[in-house]
Amino acid sequence: MSVNKQKTQKRIGIIITFSILLFSLIAIRMGYITFFMANKINLLADDLWSREIPIQSSRGLIYDRNGKIIVGNELAYTVASINRQVKEKETTAEKLAQILNCSPDSVFKHLTKNNSIEIIKPEGRRISQEQAKQIIQSDLDGIYLTSDSKRYYPYGSTLGQVLGFCGIDMQGLSGIEYQYEDYLESQKGSLSIYTDAKGNLMHDMTSVFSEATPGMDIYLTVDLNLQLIMDSVINNAIAKYQPDQVMGLMADAQTGEILAMTSYPYFEPSHYQDYDPKIYNRNLPIFYSFELGSTFKIFTYSVALELGVFDMNEHFYCSGHTTVADRKIKCWKSGGHGSQTFLEVIQNSCNPGFMELGRRIGVDRFYEYLEKYGFTSKTGIDLQGEQTGIVMKKSQCGPVELATQSFGQTSAYTPIQLVMASIAAVNGGTLMKPYILKEIHTFADEVVYQNKPQAQKQVLKKQTSDYMRYALENVCALGTGRNAFIEGYRVGGKTGTAQKIAAQGGYIDGEYILSFLGIAPMNQPKIVCYLAIDHPKNTVQYGGTVAAPLVGEILEQSLNYLKVQRDYEHQIEKNLRWFLDTPTYRVENYIGKNKKELQPSSFFRYAFYGDGDTVIYQSPDPNEKIKEGDTIMFYLG
Repeated sequence: MSVNKQKTQKRIGIIITFSILLFSLIAIRMGYITFFMANKINLLADDLWSREIPIQSSRGLIYDRNGKIIVGNELAYTVASINRQVKEKETTAEKLAQILNCSPDSVFKHLTKNNSIEIIKPEGRRISQEQAKQIIQSDLDGIYLTSDSKRYYPYGSTLGQVLGFCGIDMQGLSGIEYQYEDYLESQKGSLSIYTDAKGNLMHDMTSVFSEATPGMDIYLTVDLNLQLIMDSVINNAIAKYQPDQVMGLMADAQTGEILAMTSYPYFEPSHYQDYDPKIYNRNLPIFYSFELGSTFKIFTYSVALELGVFDMNEHFYCSGHTTVADRKIKCWKSGGHGSQTFLEVIQNSCNPGFMELGRRIGVDRFYEYLEKYGFTSKTGIDLQGEQTGIVMKKSQCGPVELATQSFGQTSAYTPIQLVMASIAAVNGGTLMKPYILKEIHTFADEVVYQNKPQAQKQVLKKQTSDYMRYALENVCALGTGRNAFIEGYRVGGKTGTAQKIAAQGGYIDGEYILSFLGIAPMNQPKIVCYLAIDHPKNTVQYGGTVAAPLVGEILEQSLNYLKVQRDYEHQIEKNLRWFLDTPTYRVENYIGKNKKELQPSSFFRYAFYGDGDTVIYQSPDPNEKIKEGDTIMFYLG
């Protein structure tokens, strides 16, 4: 017995020792966990219990140069689901589908996913306040709403292709929205709520809110007022001519800043899904290349002036055609222009005259200046989708090809290339880099980036540029651009009538792109405005007849808005055409005169306002010019 007792006691001792050792290890482990691993365990538990509902902050706004909002944000809501809390999934899916205007099946798929939290998208993304109110009133288990925002375009389709649009997750997909996504996008926040393994809310745990950071704001060089002026004129032209496409571009003639840009057909950025991608992905003034027609003659004329191969007073005879090699090339005017000076060659847009200038320039120098002017490369504008022109290879350019290129055929260029080259021709000879971003601001309105004009190269001497301004002003006062003439504003420019090229090659009979490039005021150029109308209907097919008066209207309104003073004294007098142009007369100073002294005029009418006898105010002002048949208004007191 004693032996067995000793064995039993020994076993008990081992068990006790082992138990003490085991409990000691457990105690040490618990102490280690309690004192050394508490933070890690808490983080793991927090991660296991928490459910993060993402919270969006507002995307950066887009302003014009004067601080007017072009693209804003408006409040919206997004539907989120903690699926383990949704008790009756089919019923919940039906109720949500009814509110969200979608199928119950699409919502049910979201509610049955094995996710800790599910965003009901796209069906429940950025819903209206009314929809959000209905969801709250439905009191659906497991369904939550988070604040969100969506893009707001107060001017509809205005600047559509320039601004671009955002996708369902508010990421920029085209235009400025895409180009400056890294600055415009916001930094997401979240709302963390706590649930157990079954999805029940843990009421003793406090929800954690992580604030989202708004995106930065973009300021463009665009002047919204100038944009609306140009669009208003273009919209009238669209209604009248029903063109296939319209390209409008306005730039600062000194800096290269883009002041306005229009691409028709339009699209609404807030409903981009309803449009053909070809419409919203093609910003025509920087994308579309075509034979520019006679507007390209600005280039040829300036190069010939710079090289000194002709004198403006030198005479040239146009018989109506020129034979180059074995090819007879006609002038646009049947019968020709006869004897004329080379200043009249550009006034009349005489094709044989420009072919002669091209011959004198020669192939090598012609291509040298194409590169200098930027026609052989992209301009580098900070917009998505710019294309390069289609330039005939120098090795393939013979006498005929040089002749046709000299007056704007054979090679194709984009409107932005033409505008920047024209700016260089009139601003003193400096080729500028175009840009549309003006500044970037933080949400606290701190300037983090400011763009500045960039001179790329000196293309012409200043004297040559001075001659070009004079020549182009003569075009609008005495030549083919007379329909863009504005009383008191020294306007210069060039018309363009380009036959369209068929996809399979050759020209399309009867289809033209009519254009005009206008510059004002010519004593110190401030604005360059280009307008091209693709295949206008029910009208004569001349740029000077269709496009020139439209650009003249845009320029007059724009210069008035910019408060540019009229200059009647130094303006070249318009050459009036019989039965086509209306005469103008300078208005006298009638202020202080008695009503009885105002003799009736056969040139214009009078209108009187007020009950007095003496003129205290008149409109138009003294020394301004008005057209024959217009009315002078007198205010009497």
